[in-house]
Amino acid sequence: MNYLTVIDDTLHFSASVKPIELYVFLDPYCKDCWSLQPLLRKMQVEYDHYFTLRIALRTPMTKLNSPSLLDPNDAKSTKRSNPCFPNIAVKAAEFQGKRAGFRYLSCLLEYSFLKKRDVASYSVLVEIASRINLDVDEFIADFTSEETSRALQVDMYLGNEMEVDEAPTFVFFNSNIEDEGLKVSGLYDYAIYEQILEELIGEQLLPEIPPTIDLLFNRFDLLTTKEIAEMCHVTEKEAERELKKRLLKQEIERIPFQDRTLWRKKQPNCSLIK
Repeated sequence: MNYLTVIDDTLHFSASVKPIELYVFLDPYCKDCWSLQPLLRKMQVEYDHYFTLRIALRTPMTKLNSPSLLDPNDAKSTKRSNPCFPNIAVKAAEFQGKRAGFRYLSCLLEYSFLKKRDVASYSVLVEIASRINLDVDEFIADFTSEETSRALQVDMYLGNEMEVDEAPTFVFFNSNIEDEGLKVSGLYDYAIYEQILEELIGEQLLPEIPPTIDLLFNRFDLLTTKEIAEMCHVTEKEAERELKKRLLKQEIERIPFQDRTLWRKKQPNCSLIK
């Protein structure tokens, strides 16, 4: 399987100083993609000096062919719903920056699997944009734009060329574009992805200096106590003590969920889930 045809000028690929190009294919309706979020966040914190991350979406073409899917005359209708809307929304958010797109996708997954909201609803998707402080007017305009439709088509082209048939799927490329990409379908333990990175780079991985808790909340929206402890290299007890200090100062808020505790940076006049 050779992916050279994918990495070309038509996809606006530019060589990175980082040795690895990592494509992660996700589906907003996939529970494993929701479960993948902590792993992907940890990879970014520890090893993003080794790889450039690109999030791609799996979107069936039949859903994109809906006749009124991107009707700008109906852009402000709050009653529209379509199973493809979440994918369109993520791409629309990406026009406000790569990080904005990633934060939007993370929040969308939280709305779907944690808050149990209907993420196929246009009004819910606009609510998410507002929740993460995107420019909502710009988001609405981009939602119905041809550029967003083309961005989705590029993702579909990438998925077809890389023979991606499930989500989540990781595809790793090294700096030699003539080499084949390494495709890893499904969800695995963190150590597996570390091992793959190390083998592709050809040397022992050196993680970044652990971030502070405040830096984590500036970068990510919703984190578990365990995630924070692991990324900051402290015990869960130490992490919880620091989190409670910030809770008392009303800097963050705590969200009990099943057998876990979730935390997020507090913002005024916001709903429970970011």
